[in-house]
Amino acid sequence: MKKITIQEMPKHVGETVKMGAWLANKRSSGKIAFLQLRDGTGFVQGVVVKAEVSEEMFATAKGLHQETSLYVVGEVTEDTRSAFGYELQVKEIQVISESTDYPITPKEHGTEFLMDHRHLWLRSKKQHAKMKVRNELIRATYEFFNDNGFVKMDPPILTASAPEGTSELFHTKYFDEDAFLSQSGQLYAEASAMALGKVFSFGPTFRAEKSKTRRHLIEFWMIEPEMAFVEHDESLEVQEQFVSHIIQSALKNCKLELEILGRDISKLEKVKAPFPRISYDDAIEFLHKEGFDDIKWGDDFGSPHETAIANHYDLPVFITCYPTGIKPFYMQPHPDRDDVVLCADLIAPEGYGEIIGGSERIWDYDLLKQRIEEHGLDQEAYNWYLDLRKYGSVPHSGFGLGLERTVSWVTGADHVRETIPFPRLLNRIYP
Repeated sequence: MKKITIQEMPKHVGETVKMGAWLANKRSSGKIAFLQLRDGTGFVQGVVVKAEVSEEMFATAKGLHQETSLYVVGEVTEDTRSAFGYELQVKEIQVISESTDYPITPKEHGTEFLMDHRHLWLRSKKQHAKMKVRNELIRATYEFFNDNGFVKMDPPILTASAPEGTSELFHTKYFDEDAFLSQSGQLYAEASAMALGKVFSFGPTFRAEKSKTRRHLIEFWMIEPEMAFVEHDESLEVQEQFVSHIIQSALKNCKLELEILGRDISKLEKVKAPFPRISYDDAIEFLHKEGFDDIKWGDDFGSPHETAIANHYDLPVFITCYPTGIKPFYMQPHPDRDDVVLCADLIAPEGYGEIIGGSERIWDYDLLKQRIEEHGLDQEAYNWYLDLRKYGSVPHSGFGLGLERTVSWVTGADHVRETIPFPRLLNRIYP
């Protein structure tokens, strides 16, 4: 007898198969028991008909507790009433391990309770769906960059300096030296691009930012490409092609998961390159017309400002050329203005905020050295970074996409804490 997964059931209609599963839920009448089964690849209903199994087997089915692990044998049949489209006509049940008093029952639980039990909450249908979408965005990311000639490079997690010159870093000791957990792999990706042309990194980053908003995590994952001989406008084209690709991949390969989450996919179906663009100057003017009198030129945008701009377009929108004073030291100045830089943030619609930050990088040695001094940074710590401008410097650009914010947008999640398996928040490092 063939052992299969729930995901493989469509290939075995009419066959009797064996599956390992956990009992997610159950209900029963006098003559039929309906078992909601899950195996990690998906969820399916198992139907146990009293007249078709032994009395002992039917009693076992009715007495099962939530999250008990099982081997089940049954026939795969089509079921047009379910979103999955299939169910299992169960003939045999073998209990592997009993589960009693499972803490997450089919009722409402508070957020803190669920977060305390995150190791178990991941088993639920909606959390499972979010993780499957996350996985698809990761798969599609590798697909996009591999298909477009990028090389994966892995920057260090322990660093001697701050890429963006902030104080929001986690400090540690590296034997007898100071070190920090990385807040970005960008500078190392730039060095890699000077060796390999087009590269991308994909790894964990850390921000000691004391923020409790629904968009912030202490530890999160960033996708950070860097491209030699690529200028600002060319980089924007890569960004919109990349985002279009991963969104369309999610729509194609996670249709069931998005349906489970109740996501309005019509919003996502419109996400195709090119994306609208608005300059920072024009964004300020737009916000004033919309009644945001609190914002003035030189201020960074907050969540309400970004939401108003994105909702106007109902698509991801690039806000370009921010003031020099509110952006990191390494961004290339605008060729015609000294008060703005060649950069852009990509703002997702529906209130999900910035998902990408990117820029053309300063490639002139003297200017970069000047910027390091102006920002009060330790030049010695950046000597290796300055070397990239000493030995064959070229125009180059890059960007960083936050995975969890993007998963939040695609899945319609209320908070980024549900888009990473084990979130690290200002008040949470357990489990």
